[in-house]
Amino acid sequence: MTTLLTSTRAGSVIFTLNRPERANSFNFEMVNELRVALVEAEKNPQIRCVVLTGAGQVFSAGQDISEMNQGELVSYRRHLEITYNPLILQIRGMGKPVIAAVNGPCAGAAFGVALACDLRIARSSAYFVVGFGAIGLAPDSGVSLFLPVHIGLGRAQEYFYSNKPITADQALLWGMVNQVGEADFQLLINQAADRLASGPPAAFALGKKAFNRAMLPNLKEMLDYEGILQEEAGKSAEHREGVSAFLGKRAPNFD
Repeated sequence: MTTLLTSTRAGSVIFTLNRPERANSFNFEMVNELRVALVEAEKNPQIRCVVLTGAGQVFSAGQDISEMNQGELVSYRRHLEITYNPLILQIRGMGKPVIAAVNGPCAGAAFGVALACDLRIARSSAYFVVGFGAIGLAPDSGVSLFLPVHIGLGRAQEYFYSNKPITADQALLWGMVNQVGEADFQLLINQAADRLASGPPAAFALGKKAFNRAMLPNLKEMLDYEGILQEEAGKSAEHREGVSAFLGKRAPNFD
């Protein structure tokens, strides 16, 4: 079964993260499929807007921890260098607008992917969780940069430390999400995609470059630095305990 479903509507392509049995969590295959699909979408002149969503009732739980559950044999820095860092840079570097259609829970690395998108439209029942601290890790996938940009440093640190969910309504109030809907969720997605697909593509691409320069000029450097920090965190006893607790479905003991 493919980890990424693709469908189209006039001027738009919809990519659906498709690992419902694993809460649409990312593995190497899914990251690679998405990166290839984004390259094809960028090259296709018929595609002028990209929509990213999740299968079923979940956007994505983030990185599939079971794939990383190999102790110190895994270099977390190297993992980020070949997965999320290039994916995040690819999304921000695309001239075509990318909408995150957040249809359900969104956590960890998937939160970074959603924040990298140009617009976020969320189902009212959706929520966002930073997630990393619960398994003894530092934020990665651009979360350490994107989240303070959207909600402020104080709130970003609060939600990293507490791991509390950010509801769709709260995200809308703070400006992290552009629109929220429930019964009209799909309608909002379609309307936004159609509006973007009918806009001036060259001007949109130049505008995105301007926003990147103004607000995210150090994105690559921050992604690299996140990798350095995650390499250290990934070798810690706290992370081993966090993963053990997660897989054992119990509360972690970081004493």
